[in-house]
Amino acid sequence: MKRLFSNMGWLLGGRGFNAVLSLVYLALATRALGPVGFGHFALIVALGQAITGLANFQTWQFIVRWGANGDGGSVDPVKAAEATGFAIALDFVSVALGIALAGAMILSAPYWLEVPPDLLWLAFAYCVVSLAAIRTTPTGILRLHFQYAKATGAEAVQPLIRAIGAGLAFFFMPTVMGFILAYAVSEVAVAVSLWLVAARVQPLRLQAVSLKTIPARHKDAWRFVVSTNLSGSLSIAGKQVMILLVGTFGGAALAGGFRVASQLGQALVSLAQTVSKAILPELVHARENALEIARRMANIAAVGGVIAVVTALVFGRVGLELIAGPEFGVFYWAMVILAIAGAVELVGASLESLLVSAGKAHVSFFVRAVPTVLALVFLDAAIDWNGAKGAAFAMLGSSSLAVIGFYVAILNLSQIRLVVEPEEAEAEEQALPASPPER
Repeated sequence: MKRLFSNMGWLLGGRGFNAVLSLVYLALATRALGPVGFGHFALIVALGQAITGLANFQTWQFIVRWGANGDGGSVDPVKAAEATGFAIALDFVSVALGIALAGAMILSAPYWLEVPPDLLWLAFAYCVVSLAAIRTTPTGILRLHFQYAKATGAEAVQPLIRAIGAGLAFFFMPTVMGFILAYAVSEVAVAVSLWLVAARVQPLRLQAVSLKTIPARHKDAWRFVVSTNLSGSLSIAGKQVMILLVGTFGGAALAGGFRVASQLGQALVSLAQTVSKAILPELVHARENALEIARRMANIAAVGGVIAVVTALVFGRVGLELIAGPEFGVFYWAMVILAIAGAVELVGASLESLLVSAGKAHVSFFVRAVPTVLALVFLDAAIDWNGAKGAAFAMLGSSSLAVIGFYVAILNLSQIRLVVEPEEAEAEEQALPASPPER
């Protein structure tokens, strides 16, 4: 637990630094572009992040899962090299799939996305840059070796360059293109930074890059790859695809406002992801105590979630208008609802990580899939009913159902263990050779 809280401290420190600077470039972008222009900007960013998220494999989880010895914290160099080689090979697959998907989405964009035609080429370029800057593999290397401090330092490059770029765009190029360029440069910079730091922690072996080695050693490898990829895609669908569909059904201005409310209100979702990223390596290394670690983290998360929601209720409207401008004040209640959804996700983060660490990534996927699909299906009706608040309620319902599902799945998992373990002990006892008769 001491190491877990230390790692979380570094991750949360990085998130805090990111959050402060994100307010800077959010304020600059909203005030320079206005509701409609910021809506176009938000849709392009959401498109790039959605395609990257859908095509990207969660390679950091593969490295942590197959590079660790599972004995409390040691790393096998051979296993780590094989897992990293497998992850790099999957990154190449992600880039190829992502570029093809981006091309298809951009070609069809005039029929469903409210982005001016002259900005579509910029959207495609941003998608390509985002795909080339995929960085889950170096992140996984650093987490496998518990180098959270170095990871935090490398990741701090992104918000810093993004804020500087937003400042330059505000004064010299106050257009959608200017702010997209700032985002693109920051993506490349943080990827380069993470790869350089990761290579120092664990030297990269190009001869280990292979799609065959890990599946040959682990029969469930491809099922785990597909399950975690689908789970990651669902997480993206719950946020970025939601913003795209809000723009499709409600227009660019509504998408821009929803993006601001989401970024401020769902800061807890980022916190939930931080908790998940910190806790998963611990659960993999210490499988015997995984249930107790997850339970403690869920209790702590519940307290933090309540505090954050109360803060959003009391100070949310002032903060929203101060950062984005008075015209975005109408999205206050959407922000509060999204804050509640973030609190729910915060509680569920450790539960989802527990399922993944137990080799039940496919269960985690199905538990999150159904609520996410329902939210997307009913999104149009929700927007017609209550605009941005309706879309926020759709996300809250999806998060709540998913966390309830995680809890039920873990209860079933613990009950199965309680039933199976005594039976296995009894079978082992019966298999022991009978003691020789006394003379």
